[in-house]
Amino acid sequence: MADAEVTEQGLFPAEHRALRELYASTRHLQRHWERLAGRLGGAAANPLRDGARLAGGLLGELTARAAAHDLHGFPAATGTGGRFADARNALGDVLLERNQALRLAVLDVQHVRTLLGYAAALADARGDAGLATFHSGWEDRLAPVEAAARDAAIAEGRDPEAALGPAHPGALGRAGRRLSSVAGAAGEVIDASPLGRAARRVAQRD
Repeated sequence: MADAEVTEQGLFPAEHRALRELYASTRHLQRHWERLAGRLGGAAANPLRDGARLAGGLLGELTARAAAHDLHGFPAATGTGGRFADARNALGDVLLERNQALRLAVLDVQHVRTLLGYAAALADARGDAGLATFHSGWEDRLAPVEAAARDAAIAEGRDPEAALGPAHPGALGRAGRRLSSVAGAAGEVIDASPLGRAARRVAQRD
């Protein structure tokens, strides 16, 4: 039994913060995956679109659950942070190869699932079985989405040439791919150099 005091909304302060973070993270998942699905296309887009739709369902139910605790205005409260996250990921995808963008997208849903588990533990500690079940139920519902996105990311390795394609279409994506290629080539040169071999020997000794 937890001894922490609850807020006037009947939640632990940590729970209050978790719900706001969950809203922002789920909305980010929905927007990022929708956008990335359009950019990547093909079979890789299917789990992304499925995940974005499911995230939208979670957002709707989460808003209703939060309203029951007199928590309103999630969109306004998280708007600035959400726009910053959207801009960050839009820029990040420009610089990534498609395999990189897809693998990193898996982290979005992993974060949301971990946060749902955390929120479930908080609700359980407060004795709110209904809210705990809500969180844990959504954590389970997102498990197949995470697995499908992970499988799609791994499948990129079956086509090594396509895996290196830009995650963002157009000139920006091509420029980002060139930058990534230059960085990768530089790393390969360093690895093959006497300096790189010496560094590996030192690392092996450590």
